[in-house]
Amino acid sequence: MPCMQQKSYTPMTSPKEKVNKSVLITGGATRIGASICKTLHEEGYTIFMHYWQSHENAKSIQKNLNEIRDDSCFIFSQDLTQTDAVSHIIDWLKSHTQSLSLLINNASVFFPTPWSQATSDQWQTIFNVNAQVPMFLSQACLPFFKKETGSSIINMIDIHAQRSLEKHPIYSASKAALTSLTQSFAKDLGQSIRCNGISPGAILWPDQDLDESAKHAILEKVPMGELGSVENITQTVLFLAKNDYMNGQIICVDGGRTVFS
Repeated sequence: MPCMQQKSYTPMTSPKEKVNKSVLITGGATRIGASICKTLHEEGYTIFMHYWQSHENAKSIQKNLNEIRDDSCFIFSQDLTQTDAVSHIIDWLKSHTQSLSLLINNASVFFPTPWSQATSDQWQTIFNVNAQVPMFLSQACLPFFKKETGSSIINMIDIHAQRSLEKHPIYSASKAALTSLTQSFAKDLGQSIRCNGISPGAILWPDQDLDESAKHAILEKVPMGELGSVENITQTVLFLAKNDYMNGQIICVDGGRTVFS
C-alpha cells in the first residue's frame, strides 16, 4: 500500500496573541509586585509600573527589563494617598500608550489599627490606597481597554478579607471592600472586561519584624505548614490573565489557610 503523506498542521494564532500586550501595575517595585512585573515581561508584556518611595528598586527593574527588550518598561512615582493620584497616573499612562491589556491593582498599605487606638486618619489612608484607588483607577482605565485584546483587571486582595486579622480591623475591612468591588465590576462590565482577584495567604513575612514564635503561630494555621512563594502568586496572575472565561473569581493562594478552623 502506498504511504500517504500526512499534512503538517500549523495552529492558528488567535487575534489576542497578535496584539501587543501591556500592563499597568501599582506597587510594582518591591515584593510580589516586582515579581509580577518580571514574570509578565517574560510573557511579552510592556510594563507600566507605578511605585511610591522605592526609587532604586524601580530604576533597577526598569534598567534590567529594558536591557532585555528596548522600551518595554516605564516607571512612575506617585503617592496613592493623595486625592489626585489616579489622575496623575492616567496622565502619565496617556503619554506612553492608548491601550492596555491588563490592570493589576497591587499596591496596598498594611499596619495594625487596634480597636481602642484606631483613628479616622488611619481609616482614610488604608481605604484610600486599598479600595478607593483600585475603584477609580479601574474606572479611569476603561477607555484604554480594548475587547479584542482580552483585557482584564486583577485585584490583589487578602485572605483576611474573609476572616479579619487580629488588630487589623480597618485593613481587613478595606480588603473586604475590594472583594466586593471586584465582583461588582465583573458583573457590570464582564461582557467586555474581566475582573478577578487573588487573595494571598502567608507568602512573604511582613516588612515589620516578626519573632520566631509569631511566625510559628502563623504557620501552625497553614495546613501545608510552610510559607508560600511569590512564584505561587505570579503563576496565578498568569492563569487569570490567560484564561478568558475566568470572571468575578477570588482565588485564595494560601496553602489551605482559609480551611483552618
